[in-house]
Amino acid sequence: MKKLLSLLLALVLIFALVSCGGAGNTAAPETGSPDVSMEPSVQPSEQPSSEPEAPSDETVLFTDSVGREVEVPANITRIAASGAMAQIVIFPLAPDALVGVASKWTDEAAGYLDEKYYNLPVMGQFYGSEDLNLEEIAARDPQVIIDVGEPKSSIVEDMDGIMEQVGIPTVHIDAATGTMGDAYRMLGKLLGMEDEAEVLAQYCESVVSRTNEIVGQLGADGKTSLIYCSGTDGLNVLAKTSYHAEVIDLLSDNAAVVDEPSSKGTGNPVDMEQLLIWNPDVILFAPDSVYDAAGSDPAWQQLDAVKNGHYYEVPFGPYNWMGFPPSVNRYMGMIWMAQLLYPETAQYDMYEETAKYYDLFYHCELSQAQYDALVANSLGK
Repeated sequence: MKKLLSLLLALVLIFALVSCGGAGNTAAPETGSPDVSMEPSVQPSEQPSSEPEAPSDETVLFTDSVGREVEVPANITRIAASGAMAQIVIFPLAPDALVGVASKWTDEAAGYLDEKYYNLPVMGQFYGSEDLNLEEIAARDPQVIIDVGEPKSSIVEDMDGIMEQVGIPTVHIDAATGTMGDAYRMLGKLLGMEDEAEVLAQYCESVVSRTNEIVGQLGADGKTSLIYCSGTDGLNVLAKTSYHAEVIDLLSDNAAVVDEPSSKGTGNPVDMEQLLIWNPDVILFAPDSVYDAAGSDPAWQQLDAVKNGHYYEVPFGPYNWMGFPPSVNRYMGMIWMAQLLYPETAQYDMYEETAKYYDLFYHCELSQAQYDALVANSLGK
C-alpha cells in the first residue's frame, strides 16, 4: 500500500512539474525607435519563463522606411535580398541568414569570401530584371525579402507587388551614402541584431564625417581637377552632379560637366576631343577600362594627367571601390580617394583601413599580398 501511495505521489509531482514548466512566456520585442514598430500579432502566454524563446510561428509588425506595416516573423533567420544593392548591405550584418544571392559573385570575389557564401545559390533580382528564379526561392524558403536603397516614386507599389507575387513579407529600408548608419540600425531592429548593426552604423558615419573634415580643410579652391572614365574605350564619364558621381564630386573638382548628366552607372559617352577640352589633373579609370593601354596610347598621351603619370585604376574586389552598385563599397572609395589625392591631409594607413573594411564588410582577413594586388595600379607609381 505504501509503495502504491509513493508511486501515486510521484506521478502527481511529475504531472505538476510538467504543467508548470510547459507554459513558458515569450517576451515581446523591445520598442524604442520612432521609425520601427514591433508589436506582437499573437499574444504571449501569461506564465513567465526564465528562458523565453519565441515560438516559430510568432510574428510582429514592422514599419518599413516608407510607412508600410508588414507582418514578419519575430525570429528571422532566412533572408532574401531584393537585388544587388540590398545584397551588399545585408551581407556584412547577416551573411549566414542569406539563403541565396540576387546576383552571382564575381570571379574576383572568390579570393575574399568564405566558400559557403561564395557558393550561395543565385535567386535573381526581385524586380528590374527577368532573372527571378521562383523554383530556387521556393526551395530556399526565405522568411522575408529585404529591399535596401533610395526609394523610387513607385516603391510602395513595388514592394506590395513582390509580396503578392511570391507570398513572402517584403520590406524596404531607405539607404544613401549619408544615411547608411540609420539603415543599419533599422536592419538591426528587424533582425534582432542591434549591437552588430550599431558597429556598422558607426563605421559608415565615421567615414563620412572624416571625409567631410578632409574636404573642409582643402578650402574652396583646394580640390583636384579629376575625371572618372569607364567603358572599354574609356570614353564614358561620370558627369558632375550625377548620382554615381557623388563621391567624386565630394572629393574632387569633377571636370566632366555636361548638360544632361546620366543617371546610369555607365555614365555619359564623350569623345577624346571633349576630354582634351576638360584636360583634368587626374584621371581615374574604372576596372576593365583602358588603364593598361593609356600610358602608351598617343591619343591618351595628349592629356596632362596621362602625360604626367597622374592616372589610376579604381581597385576592384569583390566590388568596385567607387560603386557599381553604389552602396557601402563607396566608404572604401572615400578613404582611397582622400589618401590618393590629399595624402598629407588624409594621412590614412591604407593597409590598416582596407583590412578593417574587409573584415567588417566581407568577413575577410585581408593579407598584405591581397592588399598589394588590390592597389597595384591605384596609389601612384
